[in-house]
Amino acid sequence: MQAKEQTCGPVVPTAQACAVERPLGVPDVRITGGPWARWQTVNRDVSFPLGLARLESEGNFGNLRLASGETTGEFRSPVFMDGAVHKMLEAAAWEVVREPNDRLEVFLTQAGELLERAQQDDGYLNSYYQVVRVGERYTQLDRSHEIYLGGLLALAGVARVRGGGEGALPRVARRFADHLVETFLHSDGPGFDGHPGAELAFVELYRLTGETAYLDYARKMVEDRGHGMLGKGHGGLRYFQDHQPVREAETVVGHAVRAMYLEAGIVDLYLETGDRTLLDASVRRFDDMVATKMSIIGGIGSRHRGEAFGDGYELPPDRAYNESCAAFAAIFWCWRLLLATGEGRYADLLERLLFNAFAASTSLDGSRFFYVNPLQRREDHFEADDPGRRCEWFACPCCPPNIMRLVSSLGHYLATTNADGIHLHQYAASEIHAPVGDGEVVLTVDTDYPWSGSVAVEVRETPAGEWTLGLRVPGWCDSARLVVAGEEVDATSDTQGYVRLTREWREGDKVSLDLDMPARLVRPDRRIDALRGCVALERGPLVYCFEQVDQPAGVALPDLVVPSEAAVRVVDHPDHPVLGRTVTVEVAAGVLPVPAATGLPYTSAPAPTDPAEPTTAVAVPYFQWDNRDGGGMRVWLPELEDGVAHGG
Repeated sequence: MQAKEQTCGPVVPTAQACAVERPLGVPDVRITGGPWARWQTVNRDVSFPLGLARLESEGNFGNLRLASGETTGEFRSPVFMDGAVHKMLEAAAWEVVREPNDRLEVFLTQAGELLERAQQDDGYLNSYYQVVRVGERYTQLDRSHEIYLGGLLALAGVARVRGGGEGALPRVARRFADHLVETFLHSDGPGFDGHPGAELAFVELYRLTGETAYLDYARKMVEDRGHGMLGKGHGGLRYFQDHQPVREAETVVGHAVRAMYLEAGIVDLYLETGDRTLLDASVRRFDDMVATKMSIIGGIGSRHRGEAFGDGYELPPDRAYNESCAAFAAIFWCWRLLLATGEGRYADLLERLLFNAFAASTSLDGSRFFYVNPLQRREDHFEADDPGRRCEWFACPCCPPNIMRLVSSLGHYLATTNADGIHLHQYAASEIHAPVGDGEVVLTVDTDYPWSGSVAVEVRETPAGEWTLGLRVPGWCDSARLVVAGEEVDATSDTQGYVRLTREWREGDKVSLDLDMPARLVRPDRRIDALRGCVALERGPLVYCFEQVDQPAGVALPDLVVPSEAAVRVVDHPDHPVLGRTVTVEVAAGVLPVPAATGLPYTSAPAPTDPAEPTTAVAVPYFQWDNRDGGGMRVWLPELEDGVAHGG
């Protein structure tokens, strides 16, 4: 697998692509501080060693040894176990680019060689169908994950090549990709399986190699889906987005992770073909999803059954599924829409996802993970004997490797370039190298974001001539102040959500952006039945939650209410004894009397109007919850208005 000279990152549109913005590579952006730097450190030091050990103990490597004929024994389910290996390989490929790591280099080499030994002569590679269902290739496309796994392997190979690596992994990935193209590109049957994801992978293979057959195959997968070609399968046509052609579908349905992968692939296909109908349809579904099917943390998928989207405004806090993989894949979609349009609203949602739904997926020490991210946990919660806390690993090992591959490549999502200059989309302490005109710009970003809204940018190196520095003003920010080279300038953002500064920059020029970041009460759309009459708390890009451990003694979360005009107090913690760097918010709340616990929990009497007993409720960032005692948690609390609590 040979690469044309290009950016070393997960998404690299070709020079001919319809991209408004161009991404930077993983080595072009070095994150130097703040939560993202901490995530990358624990990802390297804790999550990766844990994941590599689990690939061995859970049988992922063992299945491939069975497929290679090196050992005998029983296959370890589920059918898609190879996928965790492929994801970890991509994660490791980005990690060694970000920071050299001998142990991960060994993994990349040895795992690639194991895959090569297991690969069949014609390029096919899937341990389940080589060991358990021999001779039954592609006979269960609705559930087999065969093509999806080929896409994951392709992404791992692309990452390895872009990072300058060699060895077996790129060869194996390319051979399997060529086998899929040969098998499906010109077939009359479906060129896809029940789990979208290969679409974006084959676009990326095209971008890497220039081989148009890969782009043609990605197009076939997108065009074939939506015609019921897989049959209803075990979850119905909507479960794997085969119910309606992609240009006709109005809303996202079915398995949330699969829907996000498909949408990312659709936008990738637009970027490389210029087919505007694909982008328009994807934007239409994006707008509908954000308006009707997304939780406040950015999480998606309201139903445990099928890990799926629910109806419009079906957003229960306690039964919210919000799978970590869905947040991961939604970031993929947002990023591609941002590259395609340059609109800051996609960066806004990417920020909400990163700091809330995605960040919450991992414990602060990097050793445990959430598969499901609810917005409420009761004190007595159990689900199939699971108390709903983070786990070290899962029988379906999809989430932890996905988390690792995004954290290792986080720098890719901070900034972009275009014909005019550089745009900063996310704020983190960092050093950024970006091509501008005929030269290179080097920026340093100094910020305590998201704890503070102050962002300082210094131009360390710059070519001659004018260029534009674009700074996103987040949608949540009502007031901003901007100082450029010591002079205050208008901080009003344009229609796309950015302040654009065009000038002939000099080395040492400094830009200071201050985003006002008060704590704010947020109310749900009245059509969200499960949340009607409740309020939540946000500050900057962070959603907050109330954990039982932080509340005054004797005050239970179910009895807390928040007055409509509640006073709030922001408390900075440079080094909280458990949470580390954080900012908490104290809310002037009330405690309702505990009802009698006899008889039915219903009454014909009107709601009591007795004043609630005053108290102070304490909220912490949602992403930091479940790192202490494992007690109750709520994002949404009932709002108290005229002495009556209207929510539940």
